[in-house]
Amino acid sequence: MATITDRIDSVTKIPPKYLNAVLPAPKSVKIEISPRCNYRCGFCALRTREVQPKWDMDFGLFKRVTREMREAGVEEIGVFYLGESFMNPRLLVDCIAYLKRELGMPYVFLTSNASMAFPEAVEECMKAGLDSLKWSMNAADERQFEKIMGVAGKLFHNALDNVKSAWEVRKRGGYQTGLYASSIKYDGEQLAKMEALLNERVRPYVDTHYWLPLYSMGAFATQREAELGYRPTAGNQGRIGALREPLPCWSAFTEGHVTAEGKLSACCFDATANWTMGDLTKVPFMDAWNSQPFVKLRAAHLKKDVRGTVCENCIAY
Repeated sequence: MATITDRIDSVTKIPPKYLNAVLPAPKSVKIEISPRCNYRCGFCALRTREVQPKWDMDFGLFKRVTREMREAGVEEIGVFYLGESFMNPRLLVDCIAYLKRELGMPYVFLTSNASMAFPEAVEECMKAGLDSLKWSMNAADERQFEKIMGVAGKLFHNALDNVKSAWEVRKRGGYQTGLYASSIKYDGEQLAKMEALLNERVRPYVDTHYWLPLYSMGAFATQREAELGYRPTAGNQGRIGALREPLPCWSAFTEGHVTAEGKLSACCFDATANWTMGDLTKVPFMDAWNSQPFVKLRAAHLKKDVRGTVCENCIAY
């Protein structure tokens, strides 16, 4: 059985058949169930939104586009994109249940900040067939949490309590949902503090923990800069241990990203609709996936020259 890091790496590593401008359906798609979030993280693209969206995804639209995706060959659906999906737990559970029971989607996954993932909602997700639930844990203590996440420290403790509760819920119910966690890997003293917290409050309650690079609150590790000869400035390069070259960016080739409004984006950090490649309220998924703007953008990525495109100044850094 594939591990969570195997699955991540298989998406971030572009296979030969996807090194084209016109593509078959992506293996994986992330869909924004709710565009809202109760955090205000300094490193998150959501902070670039001048007006925060108020409407969650229409369930009818969700059902239509995911059916199109499954028929086209999509094998994995993430029931999240930029927002926090536990902002609307009822819709989240309904979406998971539809994917697993109606469409037979092989793999359904979710990333959450854990603060609103109360045990009853987590159990309903597990009952519905959620395959993977990953916690995003990026603060070592309450003080740092308030500074980075921009919200009350109480949520720091709520998140940690919910991580433990999810483990207990799974064990008690005998559910098959994988439980995971990721953290941004800082340097020096911060890394030591994170290790202490993870060892005490997170790792005992997940199957796997892994590290991610710092996307926009600083630079990559100096070793990575030395390897490339410059500071990376494009795209999401995956996880530490399997970093990818900035161009071509896998986000535009192997994974779809759909906003709550039904916009298909070329970017995994697109909070401002700058990378919109198609409107799924008006066109079928595969028409948007291989739309003229998307094909043109991929061609630029394949040439490793994105000057003059929306990717020239990447939102991630």
